[in-house]
Amino acid sequence: MKKIVIFGATGNIGAYFTDYCKQMLDSSKYELIAVGRKQTYFYNKIGIEYINVDLCNASDFDRLPKDDVYAVVNLAGLLPAYLKEYDPFKYVETNINGALRILEYARKNNADRAIYTQTWAEQAGYWGKEEVLRPEYPRKLLYTGDHAFYSITKSMIVDTMEHYKQEYGLKNFVFRLPNVYLYHPEKYYYVDCVKKPIAYRYMIDKAAAGETIEMWGNPDAFKDILYIKDLCQMMYKALFARVNGGTYNAGTGIKTTLREQIEGMVEVFSPDDHKSQIIEKPEGAGFTSFVMDIDNARKDLGYEPEYTYIKYLEDYKKEQELNRFEELWRK
Repeated sequence: MKKIVIFGATGNIGAYFTDYCKQMLDSSKYELIAVGRKQTYFYNKIGIEYINVDLCNASDFDRLPKDDVYAVVNLAGLLPAYLKEYDPFKYVETNINGALRILEYARKNNADRAIYTQTWAEQAGYWGKEEVLRPEYPRKLLYTGDHAFYSITKSMIVDTMEHYKQEYGLKNFVFRLPNVYLYHPEKYYYVDCVKKPIAYRYMIDKAAAGETIEMWGNPDAFKDILYIKDLCQMMYKALFARVNGGTYNAGTGIKTTLREQIEGMVEVFSPDDHKSQIIEKPEGAGFTSFVMDIDNARKDLGYEPEYTYIKYLEDYKKEQELNRFEELWRK
């Protein structure tokens, strides 16, 4: 039976993607192997083999299957959002050395393809200059800020994957991710090692409480709002796409304005008898508008976004109520 090995299965994206694959795969032909650093029985309880592997320990890879490995999916990595104190060596150990061990594991065991999530910060030089970000744009990093070295480490692995494709024939599918919207109980992250609230979860909580919400900056500024389940669909289709790989912008190709974002939160989350009021604060800090060009994902993968903005919020609300991954994410 062909094996699909998902590294980072205990993370935010990893949990949703592993679950999506379990629902979609033909279990008579494919076996899922979930891999993570955390000690957990969550996956074993739902019929998925789970193997505890620390990417920083080469010997841990000896626990992984060696026969019939079809695909490796690397969703593991150290992000700036998790760093309370800056340490570039931690990025190197996980994002470079760990990711290289995954590629070597794939090569040695004759995997057909590798899937990897890259940061859209590799195109940061286009932010504020190009509203439509295209997958074929050359890399344009910014070399300052808390995403700089993180982006460098991720970009090295993208280049290494191209080497493995040309040298060893390992197909490579790279997904360039902006912010991915999903339910998770954590409401804070780190920016420049300073703890801050996650803006959209903060506003959803305000809407659910019927509290006033301030709309900072230009209400017509827009984003490409990517829901986790559309990302899962895109990556899942890459598992079986009949192409040799490529770089794909993860997104919807749809512009959702700040006004639409906040009004949608009020519509979906606020009590009918106590809707949140929205106060415009144009003097407040805004954000840079962007939308992702997803044409090659449509062409190569057959991807088509399923979640409108409102549909995403409604599903987020269901996931929040169900809290399906509570055991996995429990600290």
